[in-house]
This record gives sequence, C-alpha cells and structure tokens, in this order.
Amino acid sequence: MRNLRLRLAASLPSLQEILLGSPLWGFVMALSSLVALILRNGAETAHLHSILLLFFCGGLIAWPCALLLGRFCALGRRRETRFAAFFLCLTVFTIAATAFLFALDYRLFYARWHAPFGSRIWAYQFVFTLAGAVYQFLVMGLRLYLPLGFVALGLTSLWLANRMADHHR
Repeated sequence: MRNLRLRLAASLPSLQEILLGSPLWGFVMALSSLVALILRNGAETAHLHSILLLFFCGGLIAWPCALLLGRFCALGRRRETRFAAFFLCLTVFTIAATAFLFALDYRLFYARWHAPFGSRIWAYQFVFTLAGAVYQFLVMGLRLYLPLGFVALGLTSLWLANRMADHHR
C-alpha cells in the first residue's frame, strides 16, 4: 500500500505540466479535426466551431488524466514500455473525454423528448441516448483524429517516454 502511494505521488504531474500541456494537447486535437475536415470536404460544415471546440475540450480534459496514469504505468519501465503506456493512455483518455462531451451535448438535444427526470423510462432513455451518442462518435468522430492526431499521438508519447527517462534516473 505504501509502495502504491509512493508510486502515485511520483506520477503526479506538476501544475505547470497541466497548465501548459492541457491547452496544447487540446489545440493539437482541434487542429487534427480541422485538418481532417479540410482534407475530407474543405471544412464545409455549419458546425465547424462546435467540432473544433469539442475536440479542444476533449484534449484539454484528457491530458492530466492520461499523464497521471501514463506515468503511473511507466515508472521504472524500459523506454518502449513507457512509450506504450503514454500512447495507450493518451489514446484512451482523449477519445473517452471527447466522446463523453459529445454524448452530453447529444443528450442535451434529445432531453426535450425524454420522460420526466427520475422515472424508469427516463433512466432507459438517458443510458441509451448516451450509448448511442458514444457509438456515433466512435463511428463518425474517430476519423477526425487522422492523419494529424495519430502523428501527434506518436510524437507526444515518444517525447513523454524520453522525458520521463531524464527526470527519473
């Protein structure tokens, strides 16, 4: 238990890493979605600002969580394991945070047609609306991370893995 606490304490990102890294990761994710939209249809969508904001906020929220868990998993490991830990954590947390925000927005739109709050029908509608929104994001939103987001993910994971080696020797 003490070992776990020490490992967790060593994994905590500094305030500076969060305050600089979160908006930067959010910006890169928004840029990734913009590049993907430009490549696919010249960014001709009435929802461009909403999409960019969604991907920015998803990256903003994901960064501190991914950094903490990535470091926790990577402590004392070899470089390729550290890279894999950061790659996996950044991928999962970025997609999960963005899909969650998309689902909340989706739910907000459909809430006007749902049963009264707290009823059994409302609970079903809430769960299945969120599940449908996450599925829709996975089908339609994941492609907006390609090609730039994938490259940024690899480079950032490599940078974090190498940086961690320098700080924990």
